[in-house]
Amino acid sequence: MHRVHLSIILFCMAACVTSCKKDNEFSSPEKIAVHWELVTNFTDEKNVFDARFELTNNSNFSLTDKNWVLFFNMAPREILENKTRQPGAIQHINGDWYKLVPNENFSLAPGNSIVINYRGVEAVIKETDRPLGLYFVFNNSQKESIVEVAGYTWTPFTKPEQINRNAEDEEPIPTAEWLYGNNQGLSEVPDSELTGIFPTPVKMQVGAGSLEVTNGLEIYVQNGLQSEAEYLKASLKDLTGVEFKLVTKQPKNKSITLQLGRVSGKEAYHLTINDKGISIIGSDAAGVFYGIQSLRSLIPVESYRKQTPSFSVPFVVVEDAPRFAFRGLHLDVSRNFQTKETVLRLLDLLSFYKVNRFLFYTTEDEGWRLEIRDLPELTETGAQRQHTSGMEASSLHPAYGSGPFAKAEGKYGHGYYSREDFIEILKYASKRHIKVIPELNFPGHARAAIKAMEARYDRLMKEGKEEEANEYRLIDPDDKSVYKSAQGYKDNVVSVARESAFHFYEKVVDEIAVMYTEAGLQLDEFHTGGDEVPEGAWTKSPLAAELMKKHPEIRDPKNLQTYFFRELLPRLKKRNIRAHGWEEVFLMKTENGKYVANPEFANEGAVPYIWNNLFDYDLGYRLANAGYSVVLCNVSNFYFDLAYSKDPQEPGLYWAGFVDTRHAWTFAPYDMFKTTNKNSMGQKLDLESGGAGQAGMMIVEHLKPESRKNILGVEAQVWSETIKGRDMVEYYMLPKLIGFAESAWADERTWETIENKTEREARIQKDWNIYANALAKKELPRLSYLNGGYNYRVPPPGAVVEEGLLKANVEYPGLIIRYTVDGSEPTTSSPEYKAPVQIAGEVKLKSFDSAGKGSRTMQVIQD
Repeated sequence: MHRVHLSIILFCMAACVTSCKKDNEFSSPEKIAVHWELVTNFTDEKNVFDARFELTNNSNFSLTDKNWVLFFNMAPREILENKTRQPGAIQHINGDWYKLVPNENFSLAPGNSIVINYRGVEAVIKETDRPLGLYFVFNNSQKESIVEVAGYTWTPFTKPEQINRNAEDEEPIPTAEWLYGNNQGLSEVPDSELTGIFPTPVKMQVGAGSLEVTNGLEIYVQNGLQSEAEYLKASLKDLTGVEFKLVTKQPKNKSITLQLGRVSGKEAYHLTINDKGISIIGSDAAGVFYGIQSLRSLIPVESYRKQTPSFSVPFVVVEDAPRFAFRGLHLDVSRNFQTKETVLRLLDLLSFYKVNRFLFYTTEDEGWRLEIRDLPELTETGAQRQHTSGMEASSLHPAYGSGPFAKAEGKYGHGYYSREDFIEILKYASKRHIKVIPELNFPGHARAAIKAMEARYDRLMKEGKEEEANEYRLIDPDDKSVYKSAQGYKDNVVSVARESAFHFYEKVVDEIAVMYTEAGLQLDEFHTGGDEVPEGAWTKSPLAAELMKKHPEIRDPKNLQTYFFRELLPRLKKRNIRAHGWEEVFLMKTENGKYVANPEFANEGAVPYIWNNLFDYDLGYRLANAGYSVVLCNVSNFYFDLAYSKDPQEPGLYWAGFVDTRHAWTFAPYDMFKTTNKNSMGQKLDLESGGAGQAGMMIVEHLKPESRKNILGVEAQVWSETIKGRDMVEYYMLPKLIGFAESAWADERTWETIENKTEREARIQKDWNIYANALAKKELPRLSYLNGGYNYRVPPPGAVVEEGLLKANVEYPGLIIRYTVDGSEPTTSSPEYKAPVQIAGEVKLKSFDSAGKGSRTMQVIQD
């Protein structure tokens, strides 16, 4: 018996040794380090960059040509075939998902390193362009192991050939020296010259004296304004810590009165502050609400900084109304998810600056973020990303550095809004007079929906429910079309030849409409997307070919996008919903291959959103002149996801150049050629006289006077490819949003109508200088305290050192510049720069506002 037991023990030990040996075949794989470096954007091939990976094997097993693959995401670029033999090769899979695979005879023993060079098309100039979310997949005969790269480093971009895109790139590198020169025309002005309310009201008279606001001032509420009164009451309690009383009978003493009255224009208001109290009279409830926001804007920053039971506001008489009825912000939460709490904070921010539309972008290639009843796969499959077997899998692969594991914290690849979340957001926005416009982007940008419905199809087919499986299917399974979208996707376009695609769309719209009803609202506007359908889509689809035989008027597969919208419109009209869409929806392809305005939908009430003013300069005006009511979303002014500057540490995109707060503020909506003065490469444009500078001569179509009424308004865009989490989305938006609000709400600026370019530029500079002062002294520091504080960008200072003399300035006069000469980082206790000073050593500088919020550090190179 003992011998039997011993035999069993020996057998188990042998099995354990064999098993342990197999399990330990990849011992310490997390110790394999990866370093990435951009070598140059200036190679012997035009518009081709050179970069490299370096792998260092700190594990105790060898890497071979069979046992590993490195997966990662990076800003989509075409990868070129190597001209020289390399140990490995970069391969594009789909979207921004790539892999580095070993070539034949690859070998990397423990303790050794190896370099793999590669080339790609289009420059890489930002640290946010670098490979992200790196992970290894190791393979042996027994199993597959997925290991995230823990030791990932990269070389900072410091050389001109790493920061400039090509020889035609005229956008300056924002060094401390360049910033100093660029800031020379700015100066500090007295506080008395600053705008008291943001955005600037139509008329404002400041009187002599001020009113002490305490909770002794009762809030008189006219019937129908209870929501606005409760909002004011809560805002005052946040400031003072004490309760204010609401009354429905006009007090005899000093008070705050909220009422409706004869005020001209929708959303208009009159605000009066004098020794009798505060009076806000609105043309409607929205007008009263915006009067409240102007009152909040007048409250001193110090009162936001430190809670006290009272504060003072100046005597004023304000008459105000918005320039545009549509003042919107678009937020993409699909590429990288934002929590419900972050969305609510942003709605508070929008309402403070009188933005009244919120385009909620919850569906994209990389994520579906809204729960839809009866279609659980939309969130089970479409709201998370993970490593997959390839692009054919019925799931979403990693994107934007989300990594290999579903629901990984801190990666922003997963998440969605439940029905309850969405209803709460709708109610919250409505109380702040913000209309939420949902968007379902079809027929392109639809990969998350496609993959979710394929997962549904697979499930139901296994259950033998073929008819039900096809009910919402979105693809032609026999489609062999070859295409690549702007974001690198090869499979993100819906088959518009399937009735099930329309059935899916209607199902989603109907479910969203129910949520609006449960929120006490009505869904009457819906954004249909429609942008960036890639060339080549539907060209080899049997279902599309069959459809085009039945409808020969379609002519070109590209025009199937128009067919889709044509078919969708009556379905939305039946539901009393006005269709919105990106500009591409309203274009058609002519026989010579050009895209022109399609007049077909001009009388259907459909609204084009125009983003393209740098590659098709006058498209917005051409559509407005054709009878469309348009929303201007100009990429050169209002794309907040574009980086503030060319600094490689400044996060963001740059495919259309760079957008800072001044760009958002400097916008002439009825003659945007006056304020579109350079292209995406920083080259000068001369659109006013019909010339486009180095882009070549062209004739642009101006907005006709009678078409001004067709400009519904303006919208800012926040796409989230490079945005991770709350801090980043707020940084990208602030303070750009403040400049945008001025363009959206404020009356026509004087400089907009000055025809002489020299005179106009001088007036722009003068007005901007005042605005920049107000940003520094008032708007930025208040953002540190408003709603618990927002994460905003403080612009870094400019500086030069000439013969040992430090000279410095800043983009927003009124910010405090501090410096060090010992190599340490400047802090709020570092020496303050007030005038040129003699220095020696390594000079570092930062600018700070009065709340102590600092900029990025700048270093000055001494002569």
